[in-house]
Amino acid sequence: MSGSTSHSVYPPVYPHDPIEEITQDVFMVRGSLKMNALLRISRNMAVIRHDSELTLINPIRLHAAEEEKLQTLGTIKHVMRLGPMHGVDDPYYVNTFQAAFWCQSGSTIYTQPTIDVEMRPDDPLPFPDAELFCFNGTVQPEAALVLQRENGLLLTCDALQHYGDYKHNNLPARLILPLLGFPKTTLVGPVWLKRMTPAEASLKREFERLLTHDFDALLSAHGSFLEHGAKAAVRAAIERAFPDG
Repeated sequence: MSGSTSHSVYPPVYPHDPIEEITQDVFMVRGSLKMNALLRISRNMAVIRHDSELTLINPIRLHAAEEEKLQTLGTIKHVMRLGPMHGVDDPYYVNTFQAAFWCQSGSTIYTQPTIDVEMRPDDPLPFPDAELFCFNGTVQPEAALVLQRENGLLLTCDALQHYGDYKHNNLPARLILPLLGFPKTTLVGPVWLKRMTPAEASLKREFERLLTHDFDALLSAHGSFLEHGAKAAVRAAIERAFPDG
């Protein structure tokens, strides 16, 4: 497994909520990340359980008591990175629990841990009733997961986000988020879009391709959980992000 590199010091644990089950065998932790001396922003982790195995998606470290609770749900076997700008807590879980690290190849932002399973469309996943969606043509690799649970659950990293509230964002972040293009709605991540769109290109067709999948709920790596109406909300977000077609 990854983890041959020893990490004696990991980033600290930041404030987070308790583990919450959002659909059968899918759990969420709403937490946070300190970006700099001024800003602390929201950050979310999804956990998928299959049999007795857990897959952590967009991982965030938990306080000791909540980490113990996580382990009562199953064995931490897989760590999955969906977006290139998330990865600060991946080495902790890979090294501590000898978990297999799943990631697309080609990212240059976080280069650790070493990839154990390179994620590609149509390749097997560590849980059933799910499909990996990989964006084509982005500067860095970005993916999403569509789970066929209830009416469909879309898991994203930075490409699509939903803000029903600003919980876990500190006061400076709450003040600046609307000014940076993060109002309380569903949106295409503006920072992500700027960084991941090649010069003279558009990613609109990739988002339209994502819309061919069925889903009614959305959990991204930031913001809050959208329990119903996600597909219509994502469609509206795409129209706002690409007004010129």
